[in-house]
Amino acid sequence: MCSSAEIPLLRVLMSELTIQKETLLYHLGDEWAKMVTWTLPPTTKELTSPEAFLGVKLHLSREGKAYEPDLANVLQALAVRGDLQRKIKQFAQLLVKYMLRPVILHPSLVVEVTEQLSPCGVAFTAISLASRETVAQHREPPELYQQVLAVLKALHGHPFNALVGEQKVCEMLGDLIWEELSENIIQDCLVHSIPAKSSQLDKYSEVITQTQGFEGSLREMGYLREEATDLLKYAQNYNRHFISRKCQDVIVEARRLMTSEIHDTVKISPDYKLSLPAMPRPVGDKRKRGGPKAEAPTLALEAPGDQQQQQQQQMEARTMALPACRVSRSAQQILELAITTLAEAADRSNTSAIQILYAVRNIFHLFCNVVPTYHEESLLKLPQLAAIHHNDCMFLAHHLITLGHHFGPVFTTDYTVCSFVDLVPSLRRQGTRCFMSQMVVLRGEILESLSTARDFSNLEDKVNSETANKAVRQVVLQLKRVGRVWQDVLPVNIYCKAMGTLLNTAISELIARILALEDISSEEANFLHGLFEHILVQGPQVFTPVLEEKENRRYQEEVSVYVTKWMAFKELAMVLLANLNDILNRWAESKGPLALAFSYNEVKGLIRALFQNTDRRAAALAQIGPSF
Repeated sequence: MCSSAEIPLLRVLMSELTIQKETLLYHLGDEWAKMVTWTLPPTTKELTSPEAFLGVKLHLSREGKAYEPDLANVLQALAVRGDLQRKIKQFAQLLVKYMLRPVILHPSLVVEVTEQLSPCGVAFTAISLASRETVAQHREPPELYQQVLAVLKALHGHPFNALVGEQKVCEMLGDLIWEELSENIIQDCLVHSIPAKSSQLDKYSEVITQTQGFEGSLREMGYLREEATDLLKYAQNYNRHFISRKCQDVIVEARRLMTSEIHDTVKISPDYKLSLPAMPRPVGDKRKRGGPKAEAPTLALEAPGDQQQQQQQQMEARTMALPACRVSRSAQQILELAITTLAEAADRSNTSAIQILYAVRNIFHLFCNVVPTYHEESLLKLPQLAAIHHNDCMFLAHHLITLGHHFGPVFTTDYTVCSFVDLVPSLRRQGTRCFMSQMVVLRGEILESLSTARDFSNLEDKVNSETANKAVRQVVLQLKRVGRVWQDVLPVNIYCKAMGTLLNTAISELIARILALEDISSEEANFLHGLFEHILVQGPQVFTPVLEEKENRRYQEEVSVYVTKWMAFKELAMVLLANLNDILNRWAESKGPLALAFSYNEVKGLIRALFQNTDRRAAALAQIGPSF
């Protein structure tokens, strides 16, 4: 046991030991600061541009051979005190943040290594970053490797080549920086160096060789101890990365097309054919194995006087053709992008081909989600865009039916893999849903215009008659406006059905309003007949599906085919000016055209509203009844 006199002495010794340790650490830190000096940008400055790193400098002190034993002693002392690892780790973080990563991210930054003398005559190596003019967005791997090696070679010369125990300082530094450094090189350089076209893949072997040389240089200097690293593995596996990048670029390009304006259209005729590349025949195909060739069905040569056969052949050739319409240029480009991408699968391995196939399928999944969402407001407000989008969906669906069959030989797996048929219903539903939503909007506008007519009652009042006249003419103008914007856009059959539905909405509402009237004076009947005549004359004029006026006459004459209430509307217009005998003749004991258009209760209601209560009216009403 220590005596009471020895205890104060022990405390003094412990205190002195602590002081000496701290003094030693201070001097060691001071010596380290002399060897390694950083000049860094202000902490308040954002490090987002290349200019922010131009002030970064690293000074490495060197005194020649006379100083080397002292350097080794300093490093050894730091290691003994357990502070060397912390110093190296802190240095590694600064090196990556302020020098290596900026060089990787910014192609305009270059490394400059110079030998200089301080004012007091001490020699040192200065590593700094300078700027240069460049338009490149990403640095090429060979140049990047050169810049990184310039920094690490300067560090290797002094003081990081010193040996501490059984390990060099550069090995410690390499262990700390390599994982982050290699990840940065991969993500910000090698990823962008992967070719975008398969024709450029053969040249990528140079990058692999340069990556091997880069790692070899690091291994020689002691920064790298692994034989196979993620960096080299990434470069060697370029084929897989090419496919991944190709698929990613395809989706990005497809989305760009989907978010572009869709009012720029191209005319699609029934003779339109896709430009499809020739695909290899399946292994089981007889023609490929040299077997007997099957005779392809061909059209007979034109023979004089055989016009009927010509027409039949033409009809057969267009049986499955898409009707004439307009589609957006972006939709056409999306389909061409899909075809070009699928064609590249012919030169790839089976796994790569399947990956490309699913990337193309994702294009059309994306189309069904992006276009109606991105253009939602325009598709609801602009009838022409809704029609174009409807055509786009039908255009894509039409060609997807046979697209998988054409490219089927590329894939060696089950044929059902190379199929787009399952996407066809989704595209058709999307096009139909968009167009029907627009039809709902247009029908609402028509009904809203007619609602201002005050139920077409009390038309002897000038204000009411003017309001009713304005409402009817407004509806006709609306129909003509829609007909013009859909002209030469929608297929003829869709155009006529859509315009027929809208016109039918208008006249059905008019018929319902007139049938609901309980009293119609002769003056009001004349006025209503005038409104009806305006629609009967102008209604067919809204059917202008094609640009040639002569061609439109055919569809204007067939208005009753597309407007279900057209004949009823004509009958009602006749009734408004007819006498009782004319009405009975049109009824013809429930067999006439009036009976086909209206029920007996509706006809009786019209008679009661139009004629005064007389014996003749009573006799006429008695003859109007249900058919047996």
